[in-house]
Amino acid sequence: MMKEICFHIDILLLCIACGASAWAVNNSAVPQSPPAANLTDIGSTLKFHLESANTPKARRRRYISQNDMITILDYHNKVRGRVFPPASNMEYMLWDENLAKSAESWASACLWEHGPQYLLRFLGQNLSVRTGRYRSILQLVKPWYDEVKDYVFPYPRDCNPRCPLKCYGAMCTHYTQMVWATSNRVGCAIHTCHNMNVWGAVWKRATYLVCNYSPKGNWIGEAPYKVGVPCSACPPSYGGSCSNNMCFPAVNSNYLHWFK
Repeated sequence: MMKEICFHIDILLLCIACGASAWAVNNSAVPQSPPAANLTDIGSTLKFHLESANTPKARRRRYISQNDMITILDYHNKVRGRVFPPASNMEYMLWDENLAKSAESWASACLWEHGPQYLLRFLGQNLSVRTGRYRSILQLVKPWYDEVKDYVFPYPRDCNPRCPLKCYGAMCTHYTQMVWATSNRVGCAIHTCHNMNVWGAVWKRATYLVCNYSPKGNWIGEAPYKVGVPCSACPPSYGGSCSNNMCFPAVNSNYLHWFK
């Protein structure tokens, strides 16, 4: 698996995409995603919930704040619902606590690279890091979307850097992972890293964001989504439900709890 790495700097902010969220990946059939146990489904309204199956609320570990979780998820779905050309099979993205847990495990290692490798066979991953104060978590997420300016549907042309030995040209695999139609679950974690090595420079205090996606996207030779009338090619499991130009899952009943 060849890594593709590039960076975007904005007030000492870097983003990196490779491994499972790069175009140069194995072009075999997409593997099955990991078991979907203890997942979190989040609706489109302002009330966002977290599933706590088998885990008492008092013992739950926090990988990310409620506000940051909502902001990241809202932003992804806003971007996904407004792709151009329009998508016929874009799936609404849900929060996944297992992905958040795996993101926290990697973020806490404070390594400026993708990993762990055994998970990248199944998951997509976007990384971002910055120093200094910031007002919103979107300052770490928005640069991923900003790559859209260098992207031409359906495949990257001008945004296809040769990495890791050389990085040049624009990057767009963060953006395509965000809008990969079948990547319908995301989980992220934020970690403050002290003395983090970022491409040879030691950052004394770095805010490190890791977002994991499932099923993974950026399969070589495939477009991120199908073009057409929104929701006209949704998987049957959605039962024809559509919201904000996305295939929307039916809200299930009794396992939703407030994320407090």
